[in-house]
Amino acid sequence: MSIPFPVRIQAAVVRAVYALPHGLRRAFAGKPEVRDGQTLALDAQVILKFQRMSKATMVMPGGVGPSRDEMEHARHLVGGPRIEPVAVREIGIPQERGETPARLYTPAGLGGASGLLVYVHGGGWAVGSLESHDHVARFLAQRARVRVLSVGYRLAPEHPFPAGLEDVRAALDYAFAKAVDLGVDPERIAVGGDSAGGNLAAVAVQEAVRRGGPVPVFQLLLYPVMDLSTKRRSHQLFAETYFLTSDNMDWFADRYAPEPLDRTDPRISPLLAADLAGLPPTYLSTAGFDPLRDEGEAYAQALEAAGVEVYLSRQSDLIHGYANYLGVGHRFEDATAEAAEALRKALGC
Repeated sequence: MSIPFPVRIQAAVVRAVYALPHGLRRAFAGKPEVRDGQTLALDAQVILKFQRMSKATMVMPGGVGPSRDEMEHARHLVGGPRIEPVAVREIGIPQERGETPARLYTPAGLGGASGLLVYVHGGGWAVGSLESHDHVARFLAQRARVRVLSVGYRLAPEHPFPAGLEDVRAALDYAFAKAVDLGVDPERIAVGGDSAGGNLAAVAVQEAVRRGGPVPVFQLLLYPVMDLSTKRRSHQLFAETYFLTSDNMDWFADRYAPEPLDRTDPRISPLLAADLAGLPPTYLSTAGFDPLRDEGEAYAQALEAAGVEVYLSRQSDLIHGYANYLGVGHRFEDATAEAAEALRKALGC
C-alpha cells in the first residue's frame, strides 16, 4: 500500500489497528458490508479500508512496473514475519530457452521422502514473484508438512501466453524427473496455485492427463481464474470496491491473452475443456467477495460432473487474494490453513 511512509512504519500502523479491540476495529472499518447474502469479515474490511485510504489496487497507475512494485511492497505489510524454520534452496529448472527460477521449501524436521506441492503464484500472469508469495509457500510447507517447489514463471506482457504455461509444465516435469534429488516421493506430487497461478496449474494438470505422462495425485486451486471468455454474475456483483476489480481482470487478460488469441482455448480457459475425466482429486476454494467466484465454482461443478473427487470451499466472507494476508488478523490464516490441511491429508503427511 503506497502510503508515503517507510514500510516499517506502515507495517506497525497496520499491526496496531489489528491489535485493537473488536469495537474499535469495527469503528475504523465502518458498518458491516453485506452483499449477495454474505457479510464481509471484519479482518477483510479493515484491510480494504487501508487499501482504499492508500489508493492501492491490483493495477496501479503507470501499468506493469508500478503494479509489480506494489505487490512486492504489500507483502511487507500484510504477509507477517517470515515463517521459520523452513529451509530454502534456489533451483534453476532447465529448458531449451534457459532456466526457470524456482525455490524448494523444506520445513524443519521433515525426514525421508516427502510429498511435494508444485506451487504457481498468482498476480494476473503479469505481477507477482517468488518473493511476493514466499510467505504463502512457507506457510503451506510448514502446515501441510510437505516440500513446496515454487515456480518463478515468465510474466506478461513481455511473455504472453503460452510462456508462463510452458514454464509451469516444465516445472511439473522436473518435479517428477528429479523427485529423488528433491527428497520427494514421486507418488505424492501435487500441483496448485492461486488466482492466475491456479489457472496455470489447472491447465498443466489437464495437459498431463491428455498426454498420458505422470499426473499429480492432487490439485490445490485457490480462487483460480477459470474462464477468460465471458463474465459471470460475480463479475457484476463485485466489479469494484473489493481490491481485485472486473476492470483489473480485463487489464490482466489483455496482457496475457491479447487479440487475436482465442480465449475459449482451454489452455487459457480451463473450464472450457471438452473432457475433465481422469483429473486428480481437487481442493478448490473461492472467495465470496471476488469477481472470480462464480467461474471457480463452475469449474468445481464441472469436475464433479466428470467424476472427479472435488471439495469446493467458498470462503464467503473473504476477498480475492486472501492467502497473501497471513500476517493480519486471523480470518485469512484460518482460510489458508484449511487448504493446507486438505493438502496434508491428500499427500498422506
